[in-house]
Amino acid sequence: MTDPDLSGFLERLTADGRRAGCVAHIEEIPARPAEYGELIPPLDPRILNALKRRGIGDLFLHQADAITKIRAGKSVVVVTGTASGKTLCYHLPVLSSQLEDPLSTALMIYPTKALTQDQLRGLESLAGELPITAGTYDGDTPRNLRTNLRDRGSVILTNPDMLHAGILPHHSRWARFFTHLKFVIIDEVHAYRGVFGSHLANVMRRLRRISAHYGSDPVFVACSATIENPGEHARRLTGVPVEVVDRDGSPRGPRKIVLWNPPPRNAGRDGAGGRDGGPAAPAAAGGDRRSALFEVVRIFTALLTEGLQTIAFSPTRLFAELIHKNTRERLLPLSRRLADSVRAYRGGYLPEERREIESQLANRELLGVASTNALELGIDIGSLQACVLLGYPGTVASLWQQAGRAGRGQEEALVFLVARNTPVDQFLAGNARWLFDRNPERVITDPDNPHVSVGHLRCAVHELPLDAEEARVFGPLAEPILELLEEEGTVKRIADRWYFGSTEYPAANVSLRNIAGPVVTIEDETDGGRVIGTLDELAAMSQLHDHAVYLHGGETWFVNGLDLEQRIARVTRRELDYYTQAVSASRIRIDEKEEEGEWRGNLLGYGDVTVTTTIPMFKKVRFHSRESVGFEKLELPPQELETAAMWFAPQRVIGEALERESLLLAEALIGLGNVLVEVAPLLLMCDPRDIAAVVDASQLGRSAIFVHDRYPGGLGYAAGVRERFPELIEAVTAVIRDCSCEVGCPSCVGSAVTPFAHSDLDTSVRGRIPGKRATIRLLELMESAVEVAAV
Repeated sequence: MTDPDLSGFLERLTADGRRAGCVAHIEEIPARPAEYGELIPPLDPRILNALKRRGIGDLFLHQADAITKIRAGKSVVVVTGTASGKTLCYHLPVLSSQLEDPLSTALMIYPTKALTQDQLRGLESLAGELPITAGTYDGDTPRNLRTNLRDRGSVILTNPDMLHAGILPHHSRWARFFTHLKFVIIDEVHAYRGVFGSHLANVMRRLRRISAHYGSDPVFVACSATIENPGEHARRLTGVPVEVVDRDGSPRGPRKIVLWNPPPRNAGRDGAGGRDGGPAAPAAAGGDRRSALFEVVRIFTALLTEGLQTIAFSPTRLFAELIHKNTRERLLPLSRRLADSVRAYRGGYLPEERREIESQLANRELLGVASTNALELGIDIGSLQACVLLGYPGTVASLWQQAGRAGRGQEEALVFLVARNTPVDQFLAGNARWLFDRNPERVITDPDNPHVSVGHLRCAVHELPLDAEEARVFGPLAEPILELLEEEGTVKRIADRWYFGSTEYPAANVSLRNIAGPVVTIEDETDGGRVIGTLDELAAMSQLHDHAVYLHGGETWFVNGLDLEQRIARVTRRELDYYTQAVSASRIRIDEKEEEGEWRGNLLGYGDVTVTTTIPMFKKVRFHSRESVGFEKLELPPQELETAAMWFAPQRVIGEALERESLLLAEALIGLGNVLVEVAPLLLMCDPRDIAAVVDASQLGRSAIFVHDRYPGGLGYAAGVRERFPELIEAVTAVIRDCSCEVGCPSCVGSAVTPFAHSDLDTSVRGRIPGKRATIRLLELMESAVEVAAV
């Protein structure tokens, strides 16, 4: 962007009085010069020539640092910004290895097929005439090409699912490849968290075991966006010591990030501008606000009108298409050529169409694109001038990756984050420092969860007989799990080794995105019963019940029926403006207390629990406003979940103080839980659907709130809430305190996305919003616990 006049642009954007005060915060990030490093000895002249053809001279500091460590046989994780050249950190060692030893091989793992194809093009472009045989090995690879790659390939690019089910179980056919395996690359490691990350860690355990069987010990190279624990996370995924490379040497131009909060719905036509037509102060956060979607359309249109190449990110395919459609309609009266320079980009398009859009963006043939997070990952589209985000994307890592798409060389970039009507978005609109001053989120995985590792132990024994020492790699519970598998006839112990004793193909029964147990298959009724996905039975009860709206791939699917006997959910794709939320009633039982202590005089604990949940009804919620538009009753059997939970029980004097003010502690805790579930992702890098809150008075002799993982055995989220509870309470307090509503709204205690398990004390089941006053008073009393105890 050629020295954009940000102040003038914003003045024009807020000329409508209703938008005065929408600018909640502007963060100015200064330019950063390049820092270079030196490789000793230098790269092979043939590789230097290949770099020169690409216009690359000296290596950035982080590239030289990473390559030096990799040359020394050390595994690394590279943590630098978008478009900082992380790919060269592993492309150059792989190419060097090929020139030194033509038999050497490398395995590159990417989370999506689109990214895999893009990375292959980048590798082939860099390699040029260098003697390598590289190719993608996934479900779209033709059979004849698969055979050629397996027999002759030196660099294989694939995804976790194909590695798990299509390569490792057939390792004997890959003997040449595994014998000479020098490098394993895992790109976008921050994307592997929770269930998916826990499964990938077990796939890596199997990969290392098979590599050792063929005599190789590969170096692991991981690349990540900014997270709190990159070294720990990479070590947990790979199972080997990892060194962190995080001093970013790439240059960056100045960047302005604007937090934009849509005006309240009740804002007058003339708005709330300052005196004499001057700008208004930022409006208070929270309250019921106008559609963030159409604010994005407005900003996107304004940027394009000024000739600024811009990308607009949205959380779903439907929103991406709506932004594209409405932007075109606004631009058509001005210029058809301008309107035709805007396109949408999302999964579901043909690969050729996506490649065309990527090329047009890189070549500046397109001025704007409305995209899902499909363009967040490292697909090459060049650097744009501006970026607009529809809502906080869920993690700081995603925010910086999306914002990083704006910024061309040393030119200034402009980024808008448009807040939605959610507790997290409204909290960030009023507390920008949480975004820019605090550490990013912590990635959580639990590879040792027995519900995850059991499937991979079956796969491991199927691949090669397993001895006791190898079994320990799969966690402390591996031995008992193997004994259970022997009882069911899957494996058999002979002497000191375990052998596979079944005719089944175990990898086919392990989904990398689900916990072990009964799985519901999701079938598209309009396409001959085509399977579009699977979901574990527990999650299916709340997300795939009759008449639910299931979100898959950014599209809305209407559930025509859920057959629990056959474990099939039959769905039809529909364009809907609402989603559904199960309203649940839960009971909780503490099975084992692992730790318990005090915080500000209140009880804080953690341990194993059993949650029994019934779902009597569900509600329909508008996407834009998050207002409830109706309920439907359900008849589903109760479900039991053995998992992990943390609990918080206010001291008795707090409950007594609330009662004296005619307020209910249970109601206050429900409001607290609503917000706590939503703000937890700010620190834990999880989704609100990964955890749930239950209010219960039967287990601790007083009312308490329990926050539990929504996965059997737990994955570490509840432990993270326990560990960072004081920080989370600080955020919860700010969300509720700063919201401009009086009695509660979707932006605070009355969030449309309520906790996934409530006690029967939950008055919101009857359509009532948990009392904001009760929750605020509870938080005040928690802060002044000493004074309360003295009353």
